[in-house]
Amino acid sequence: MTATATTQFENHLTAEKGFSIHTVRAYVKDLEQFCDYVIAGPHSFSRPIDERPPASIEALRRANKTDVRAFLAHVQTAGGTSRTSARKLASIRAAYKFFMRTGSVELNPAESLRSPKLAKDLPGVLSIPEVTALLEAPDVKEPLGLRDRAVMETLYSSGIRAAECAGMRMGQMDLSSGTMTVLGKRNKERIAYLGSCATKAIEDYLRVRHELNHPDHDRVFVNFRGGPLTTRSIQRIIEQYVRQVLPHHRDISPHTLRHTFATHMLDAGADLRVVQELLGHESLSSTQIYTHVSIERLKEVYKQAHPHA
Repeated sequence: MTATATTQFENHLTAEKGFSIHTVRAYVKDLEQFCDYVIAGPHSFSRPIDERPPASIEALRRANKTDVRAFLAHVQTAGGTSRTSARKLASIRAAYKFFMRTGSVELNPAESLRSPKLAKDLPGVLSIPEVTALLEAPDVKEPLGLRDRAVMETLYSSGIRAAECAGMRMGQMDLSSGTMTVLGKRNKERIAYLGSCATKAIEDYLRVRHELNHPDHDRVFVNFRGGPLTTRSIQRIIEQYVRQVLPHHRDISPHTLRHTFATHMLDAGADLRVVQELLGHESLSSTQIYTHVSIERLKEVYKQAHPHA
């Protein structure tokens, strides 16, 4: 695949598919690794990423179904998981589909291959007292403390992703109605809701937002220099307060608050399809994992409460 073809594939994934920059980067790296394997064989897996040659149309034309299967097998032999293999197969399929459309290749050897079966891990979920402790941890006498509480209240109240929170602009938020217009994956818009606690926290923060180095943009959440808050910054904020009030917990992230939002909604009787819409999931199967979380919690309550459990 020439540099021009690489650019075409990247543009296709970005503009047509609406993939994030991280997904685009991963797909391109996967394709380069596959083409390297087709040309150089199994020893290519020992090659450092930055020394891997560019992918080529020649390799895509040469590869057959056996090559794809062997490549995926070597991925797992080299320490990759079923999830890694599934993503690499998706990358290869996407590339073949695109280059068949452009006429660069004629056959797709990955088309009929089945993706590895993935075990759905139950997401980590905080209890209501734990969420309360986390939300109350910031020092609200300080502007940054007000911002931090507003960020965490927004995540827990709405279930939006950290990237969606970081990208939120003033015009997307209507505090009078407690709603936000969220721009999600693949630029798909949806409405998210803010409860009274989140609305108040955001209002308190917005009153002092100008003190954070006088922001000259319309992003809602800003850093101490006044620049837009990033996804990584939101992760650091949560990690900071987890260390303070939930030190026994590990791997708590902004996504944990999204998981917690969904689970608490279902525990309170919300319809699964409503939660699907609020989370912005395209498929109901993505949301159904939270029913398993709720069932596990019901089992725990049963074991604790029933005398013959």
